[in-house]
This record gives sequence, structure tokens and C-alpha cells, in this order.
Amino acid sequence: MTLNYVQVAVNVPTRSGVFDYSVPDELVGQVGIGHLVIIPFGKQVIQGVVVRIIDQPSIRETRDLIELADEKPVMSSTQIALAEWMAESTLSPLASIIDVFLPSGLSQHADVLYELREDALGKNHDRPASSPVATRLLNLLHNRGSLRGRQIDRHFNKVQWRNTAKILIGQGWLTSKSVLPPPRVHPKSIRTAQLAASPDQALSAMSSLSQKSTLARRQKALKLLIQKPEEINVSWVYAESGCTLADLQALEEQELITLRETEVWRDPLESAAYAEQPVSQPIILTEEQKSVWENIQNGFQQLAAGEKIKPYLVEGITGSGKTELYLLATHEAIRRGRQAIILVPEISLTPQTVKRFLLRFPGQVGLVHSRLSDGERYDTWRRARNGALNVIIGPRSALFTPLPDPGLIVLDECHDPAYDQSDPPFYHAAATAQYYSQLAGAICVMGSATPTIQQRFEASRGSIVGLKLTRRINKAKAGDHGSGLPKVEVLDMREELKAGNRSIFSRALHGQLEATLANHEQAILFINRRGSATYIFCRECGNILKCPRCDSPLTLHLTDREGLICHHCGYKRKLPDVCPVCRSKSIRAYGLGSERVEHEVQSLFPKARTLRWDWETTRQKDSHETILVHFSSHRADVLVGTQMIAKGLDLPLVTLVGVVLADVGLNLPDPFATERVFQVLTHVAGRAGRGSQEGRVIFQTYQPEHYAIQAASRHDLSSFYERELTEREKLGYPPFAQLVRCEFRHFDPVKAEKEAREFGARLTKLIIEQNRLETSTIGPVPCFHAKLNGLYRWQIVLRGPDPVSLIKNHLRDGWRFEVDPISLL
Repeated sequence: MTLNYVQVAVNVPTRSGVFDYSVPDELVGQVGIGHLVIIPFGKQVIQGVVVRIIDQPSIRETRDLIELADEKPVMSSTQIALAEWMAESTLSPLASIIDVFLPSGLSQHADVLYELREDALGKNHDRPASSPVATRLLNLLHNRGSLRGRQIDRHFNKVQWRNTAKILIGQGWLTSKSVLPPPRVHPKSIRTAQLAASPDQALSAMSSLSQKSTLARRQKALKLLIQKPEEINVSWVYAESGCTLADLQALEEQELITLRETEVWRDPLESAAYAEQPVSQPIILTEEQKSVWENIQNGFQQLAAGEKIKPYLVEGITGSGKTELYLLATHEAIRRGRQAIILVPEISLTPQTVKRFLLRFPGQVGLVHSRLSDGERYDTWRRARNGALNVIIGPRSALFTPLPDPGLIVLDECHDPAYDQSDPPFYHAAATAQYYSQLAGAICVMGSATPTIQQRFEASRGSIVGLKLTRRINKAKAGDHGSGLPKVEVLDMREELKAGNRSIFSRALHGQLEATLANHEQAILFINRRGSATYIFCRECGNILKCPRCDSPLTLHLTDREGLICHHCGYKRKLPDVCPVCRSKSIRAYGLGSERVEHEVQSLFPKARTLRWDWETTRQKDSHETILVHFSSHRADVLVGTQMIAKGLDLPLVTLVGVVLADVGLNLPDPFATERVFQVLTHVAGRAGRGSQEGRVIFQTYQPEHYAIQAASRHDLSSFYERELTEREKLGYPPFAQLVRCEFRHFDPVKAEKEAREFGARLTKLIIEQNRLETSTIGPVPCFHAKLNGLYRWQIVLRGPDPVSLIKNHLRDGWRFEVDPISLL
């Protein structure tokens, strides 16, 4: 008997490495690289992914695989190589990385099933009254029956109940056992009906279908199926004829029709209105676009010849036609028999991007993002794996869609922070896409009006091919030799205060809004804060109302029933009538947010139609598309929003952009804060003047002299880049050093500090022992947001030429390690 052995990455997010298993006889020839398998692991039964086939295991006795969870591989060998690189480079467990490749609902983690003991049912449930959590837990299991740990989590939000459960198990109240929940997603089937006899045979059988009571509806159903010879959903037949399933089964018994179960795809794009529009054709390129396209086209030819190529960075001003280049590159990849992945930073950009790609590639586009149902994501994932889709569009998670042969990876707005995964496992989609393209032999195109300092630096050093678009296409085609970017006016709000203007709008912005509305044009008002007021303050004692779990100021939301909301953990409470500290009634709301701006516009211009685009208004499925369609079709005059509206939207009717407060985020204690503000201001300014009318932009600020605001007002990336690069070099920040951010969290502030100081001392000792003269630590110190969700946070930042090699063999349990963080807050 020939033994087969495989190495499996187990689906236990905290476990690193791979484990050897033997393949039982009944699975020999069925199991291969990338298969999702069910395996024993200790006392648990869990999922795992086969990462390689081996001749000999590393241990004497191996355990058998139990079964396949999916007949087809869930990951390609290229994806497995990418996952292993990601785990190594980000200091993450391989299992947690592999988890991001699998669709939600298919990937399942082992859980613990808790059950009330039968002999405990008659006990007095008030007995463990010393613990309210114990009483709650016993009552829950008594009322609901057996529950898994993750089900109990939903009833004990932010309550540590597991230690209590262990005590109750020890006292004989509960039992527990490990279980592997079944996948939550399955293929969807519908019952269909189809004519089985010839139309003549069906017509001749009409009079003898049944008794009089059912004759009419069965005749109607049969006539309907004669008219529609293809398979029809029985729900439609019921609705049109009034028949029942019993009627259709009777027709099937007479061999007049056939009933069957038919699998259907849950496609979120199926009902899209634009899917019915005519196929769009490539546009005539400008000279700059032609030059960039020739470079990318040459890259395809070099790949076909077996050569390796570098990623492309298209630095193109807003409205310069980058999307058309993505469409041409996608067409070229498909022409060569390969597929394309198009990444956008936010769901808000997805509807507009999908529309343009659907019009060029109808029936070939799949959509992936978190607002879809598990079934929609699972079906899109399966269609992509089967080779039924040539284009996948979505945020960073779309990168891991199992296309058979990806030939193009595009990152639109590649500078955007949304490409960074801010929770474990940490990774950055831009760096990951570049490495994936090398593994897959694909073209990688990154585009932005404001590439990051790191990306621009790499282009200057030649590790990325830098390409430029310096003119808007609407101006270039009109023969205008300028860039076509709107003029920006910087308004000093300190001068407005001196002049007696207490409004949130300067006199200039108020006047421009008035003129824009009078001319039946559209305006965007940008404020990078949500809510109506950013903090609530007692003018008697100085107390600021804070979240009890996060120690952060609560934000006032006039549109929310509770009133005050924590933007970190979601805690809510009503606005108090008196100060909880001194009982004074001098409670006042201060600061500015998107709700307040919308309210001010409605007060000043009651006839103006306003829309607000922020997190609160986009929580529902398809809400981004609804807002975009309303505004694009001029069913609103003013769009008020947060950073969502700064992201690559093409709104040709917008002639005015007002940045209500350009200073937001500028003074945060973070070395990357200035870069983020410059990027946001540049992009939001780029929303104006993209159509035939000239655009106007107003930056309102209390720091008009700041170099980021000045550079953004001139659309001057080069001067900002040089200034910022100089500052980074002085301070020893990227791209002149690499950072690893180490964070520890604990409910006990004393334990959090103690652990942070111990690990900090350990890192300092390692630096000395290894004689790393260019490596240093910042901290340990409390994080900027020192308490979140009830957890106290401390951090240490490692800075040097290669801090990853220093720390990779010294990772400690309970710590988060973030390589190349985009923020130190």
C-alpha cells in the first residue's frame, strides 16, 4: 500500500506553521494542493488547507485526514505561495492569512458547545448568585438550549463570560465539547418547470387535465409553459396562473411537464440597470494616455516573451483618464486568455467602477465586497474559481479571489489608507498585489493623483516604473494646454472671526454656494468628521462627556435617537440635561461634523436639495449606489460628506467644492498625518470642474500657512513630496527606515503597562546583544487612543533597516505586530 502524506495549514488563527497528515485510502487521488479538508487536531475537529504533498512526514505517527470539505481546491498553488510570503513578511500566523482567502461562511473555526447538565435542570438557578454573569449564562442556556461559544458572544456583548463558564463546568452545572460548525453557505437551488411534451400534445391534453375545480388553473399553467419553452421558476408560474405545486406535480405525472431543482447564481449585478445598456467602446486617447498605454502594452509583450517586469505607477492628476487605461489593460489581459482584478479602496467607488467595466465587458464582471450577502460572495467566488468571470472588482479582499490565471492587477487610488488591513492579520493590499503579480506573471498597475511618499520614492529608485498624466482629458481634447485643474482659494478663518462672521461658512464660500445654486449647478461640501458636534463640554467645571469603554469624547448626532455616540466602539447614550460631575445645566456642544454642515445648508438655503454621504447614511446595502445615482442625475444640489466623497468619483456637474475645515487631522501626533491631509485635500479638490464648466475650490482653514495646505491648493505634489521627504529623513521615518509597531492590550491598566515595559526591556537587550546600531525603539508608551473597548493599549515602535529580522523569533503571546504601519496612533 502506498502512503500519501500532506502538509496542512490548520484553520486555527493563533497557530503558526503547518502539520503533517496521512491521506486515507478512500481519499487517495482526490486530495491535492489547495484542498480544504476536515482534520483531527488535538481533541478538536477542524478545517485546514493542504499546502503541499510530501514524501515523508516529519513525525513518526501521523493522523489521517477525515474528509474533503470541498471537491475542488479552494486555493491555487500561486495563492498558497502568496499566503506563505504574507505570513512571513507580516509576522502573522499562516492560518490567519489563509483565512482571508476563503469566502465568509465556507471557512469555519472550531467552537465549543455549552450545554446545561440534565441533573442541573432541577437545581435552584439562583444558587450562583454571587456572579451575575453566571446567573445570566445559566438562564440563557436554560431558555435557549445548547449554544456554541460564538452564539453566546452575541448575548454577552463585551462581557468576559468564558472564565465563568469554566467555573460552572467545574461545579457541575455545565458540560462543554469541541465542535466544528458546518459551513453557513451552500449553492442555491430553485424549483423549475418546463414543457416536456410537444406543444400539440399539450394542447390536445387540455380538456382532460383534471376535475372541474382545478381544470382552469392547470390549463392556464400549461398554456404558460407552452408559450415559454425554457425552464421557468415555479414561483413565477404560481403567480401568473394561480396554480399550486400539487397542480404542477399532477401535470408532471401526465408527462406533460418536467419539474427539477436547478442551481442559480446569486449575482449582485444581475439587477443592475446599467447591465442592459449598449456595450461602450474605447475612447480616443490623449497623447499622454497613448504614451502610458504603450508602456503597459509593452509589459504584456515582455511577459508573453517570458521576461519579468516591474509594477507600474501611474501618477495622474484627477480627471486625467486613468480608468480608461485600466479598461484597455483589462481588455488586453482578456484577449490573451487571462483575467483581471480591479481593486478600489472603498465600497463607495465600486458602483461607478462596476458600471464602466460592465459597459465594456458585459457578463464578465464579478463584484466582491463586505456589504454583499454570504451567498452572493460565495457564488461570485465559485464562478471566479470555475473561470466563468474575467473581471473581479472590489476593495482589498477582492485580491484573494481564486481566478485561474490572473494577468492584470489594478490598484486604483493606490495611496488610499483603506488598502491597509487595520486589524489582524495585518497586510497592505498594494504591497501584496505587487508580490502577487510577480508570482502570477501578471501586470500590476497602480494609479493615483497622490501616490504615497513610499511609492513615489520607490519609483524614483527604479523598483517601480513611474508614468505620468499631467492634464485632464476634457481640457487636453479641447486643445487647452493647461492642466485643467480647478483654482483653489485658501481662506483664513481667523480673519472671518475678526470680521464678525461666526458662521461655519466664510463669506466667500457662502457667496459661491449661492451663485452655484442660482446657476443650477452642483456643489460638494467636505468635512472629515461625522456627527453634529465633536464633543460635549460643561462650561462650569470643564468636564467632557466621554465613552466609559474608550475614554474618548462622545460625538453628538442629532439624527440618532440616543444622541451621543462613540465612534470607536459604538457606545450610545442620551444627551444629559445636567453635567454628571457638577450638576450644572451649562452643557454645550462644540465642534463640527457632517450632520451640522448639512443642517446649516438647509437653514441658509431652504430650497436647496441636499444629500449627506457618510458612515451613518451608508450602512445599508446599496446605499452608496443610491446616493451616487441621486446626485449624478441632479436630484440633489449639494452633497455633504466625509472622506468617502474624496475618492475618485467622477461627477461632471460639480463646479464648486468647499472644504469646511481643512485642518482636520493636521496636528495629530503621527508622522504620516500631514501626508494623509494633503492627499485628502488634493483629491476632494479634484471633484470640481470635471465636466465642461470650470471648477472652483475653497479651503477654509485656521492654518493657511501650513505647507500641506499650500501645496494642495496649488495641486503641487512635487514640492510636497520633497518637503515631506526631507522631514522624514531628519526624523528617521519611512522610506529611510522600516517600522514595526508592537501593541499590547489588556483590561487591567497595571498589567498592560507592566507587560509593555518588560517587553520593551527585552527588545532593548536584543538590540544591544545583536549590535544593531541603526535600530532603536520608541516607547513603551500608551497609544494615542489609550483605551478602546475597555482595553488599555500600550505600544512600542521598532525602527531600523530590518526590524522584522530582529523580532520574528521573539514574538510574544497577546501582542499585535504590525509591519510597515500607516499610522502610529
